[in-house]
Amino acid sequence: MELQMEDSVMAKIEAEKTKQIVVLLIGPPGSGKSTFCDTVLRSSHRPWSRICQDIISNGKAGTKAQCLKMAINSLKEGKSVFIDRCNLDREQRSEFIKLGDHGIEVHAVVLELPAQVCISRSVKRTGHEGNLQGGRAAAVVNKMLQGKELPKVNEGFSRIMFCYNDADVENAVNIYNKLGPMDTLPSGCFGQKNSDTKSQPGIMKFFKKVTALPGASSNGATNTTREANEKTESSRVSPAKLGSTDVVPTLAFPSISTADFQFDLDKASDIIVEKAEEFLPKLGNARLVLVDLSHGSKILSLVKAKASQKNIDSERFFTFVGDITKLRSEGGLHCNVIANATNWRLKAGGGGVNAAIFKAAGPDLETATRVRANTLLPGKAVVVPLPSTCPLHNAEGITHVIHVLGPNMNPNRPDNLNNDYTKGSKTLREAYTSLFEGFQSVVQDQSKFPKRSNQTTIPDSCQNIKEDSERNKKFKGSQDKALADNLESGSLEDTRDCGQKVSKGWSTWALALHSIAMHPERHENVVLEYSDNIVVINDQYPKARKHMLVLARQENLDGLEDVRKENLQLLQEMHKVGLKWVDRFQNEDASLIFRLGYHSVPSMRQLHLHVISQDFESDSLKNKKHWNSFTSSFFRDSVDVLEEVKNQGKANVASEDLLKGELRCNRCRSVHPNIPKLKSHVKSCRSQFPDHLLQSNRLLARPETKE
Repeated sequence: MELQMEDSVMAKIEAEKTKQIVVLLIGPPGSGKSTFCDTVLRSSHRPWSRICQDIISNGKAGTKAQCLKMAINSLKEGKSVFIDRCNLDREQRSEFIKLGDHGIEVHAVVLELPAQVCISRSVKRTGHEGNLQGGRAAAVVNKMLQGKELPKVNEGFSRIMFCYNDADVENAVNIYNKLGPMDTLPSGCFGQKNSDTKSQPGIMKFFKKVTALPGASSNGATNTTREANEKTESSRVSPAKLGSTDVVPTLAFPSISTADFQFDLDKASDIIVEKAEEFLPKLGNARLVLVDLSHGSKILSLVKAKASQKNIDSERFFTFVGDITKLRSEGGLHCNVIANATNWRLKAGGGGVNAAIFKAAGPDLETATRVRANTLLPGKAVVVPLPSTCPLHNAEGITHVIHVLGPNMNPNRPDNLNNDYTKGSKTLREAYTSLFEGFQSVVQDQSKFPKRSNQTTIPDSCQNIKEDSERNKKFKGSQDKALADNLESGSLEDTRDCGQKVSKGWSTWALALHSIAMHPERHENVVLEYSDNIVVINDQYPKARKHMLVLARQENLDGLEDVRKENLQLLQEMHKVGLKWVDRFQNEDASLIFRLGYHSVPSMRQLHLHVISQDFESDSLKNKKHWNSFTSSFFRDSVDVLEEVKNQGKANVASEDLLKGELRCNRCRSVHPNIPKLKSHVKSCRSQFPDHLLQSNRLLARPETKE
């Protein structure tokens, strides 16, 4: 008894001499977790305990509960702890993070080495503690990486360190080697290259190579396999469905019109299954895959159940959970064609699938789309071949994107069908017919030009697009360079009205605001004010005596359609800054009257708030589009946008058709035949502004001047 008490006291004294740490090593088998631990334990002056689930039960695989118990006992003894498990998802990490509740720091070292390296090491090693080696190891590594979740500080970690190669790992080992008993490390996240990474690219391609290797005996299942099986059933499809698309053309498509356009899910699922059943016999051995991001997707469940009832071949028509732009690299599903639930403008922007596909494909998709079409009607589709330079082509093997537009049943969106499901169902059937016919044409074309081994064939249409793009670059090169140079000097002329048709993609001038927002320090000659969240500049081609822009300094906010509830605080700050500048201008000239607002569809990339006086005295205001973009309901008042985002999570946007409307005075609403006559009238008009502008502070005027 006395001996036990003495040991307890000594352990307490030892603990007080040490600032303890729990380090979770995170990585698949073969990433080097055990080697990391062993290297530190051999030379560190800090007392460590390695908790390895593969050997925790008298040299055999044990359980997570046993690991937790041993970790607690080691901490009581004054030791710091390495948790040598895969720890690849949040759930697997959560119990170990709780060990830091009593003043003990919890770190993560993420061994994010290439999947090929981990698989190769696992396959080639012998005498592994958990007997995970040989060909069987490749299957385990692959399965575990499918559900990987990178750690975040908000899980409870005080420090996270990412290692992407052997040099990074060596650096991390040295850091923990040199850590004395009372030393601490800076808090935060270190070395992370891409916070959106979920799974390592190329794993399935490599996996197919190594699974042919002779496997080790399966006697004595490893704990690593057990840890992988602790997760719920994987959403990934069977290996038969992950075959090479060199022989199996595959279309991955989202459910059309059921997200933002709010088409009834049950009715939509009937139409999807009906059209899939109709087209599968026409597609040879090609496959159709319905894709959704959510594991709890109702549309996937409905379609899967109804397809099963009709006995549709589940190898050729099935559902899949994943990001449609990363199906091969993250999910192992190789699709050569993907569908995009687009908008009628065939533009990037908005949210959901459309924004994701345009972002992943880059400018090449915008250029290729404009070669094929400028707009799209509901129920129609357009097939767009991707050039070999496109990131989706290179990374995912996608040769074509098919844009398709379905019916709009959303009462809060313009041009909705007022719940007319007779018309809506007809349009949705037409949309899937157009989509599947487009895919059928791709299958037929590609069957005429089979791929050679280890060689990518660019369809003629793709090559033409690439050549057109190069010609356009040569034609516009000097003009765009001049525009960029002028912007740098703060003397940019408005060249958009020179009679030349400007591409609807983000051309050089259209990207100028994005460049300023992201790097205001490079544009000191045009920037009036900037902070972490906003940048203020004068509009370089103002449409009134006072016309400023408040730019959002946030990526992936190209325009109003991209705004969601999480952006509300940013919008409020932009509004507040706009009000500050209005007050400053009105202190100089009390007669000025202002509106703050956004264009429903911006002509330049990067969300920006217009602060514009209502005199519209400017030589840059030249045409009907300019006028109507600020005086029709196409211009969304900031106060209304704030209210809509607060209450419904997004802002309403108006149709670009409003830009073609009549030229009406912004006060009396009288109609005028052309811009010169309209300007002459506006200069002398003293009528009261329309009633709706006089409400809710949409119009900003000093009390003595507000009419």
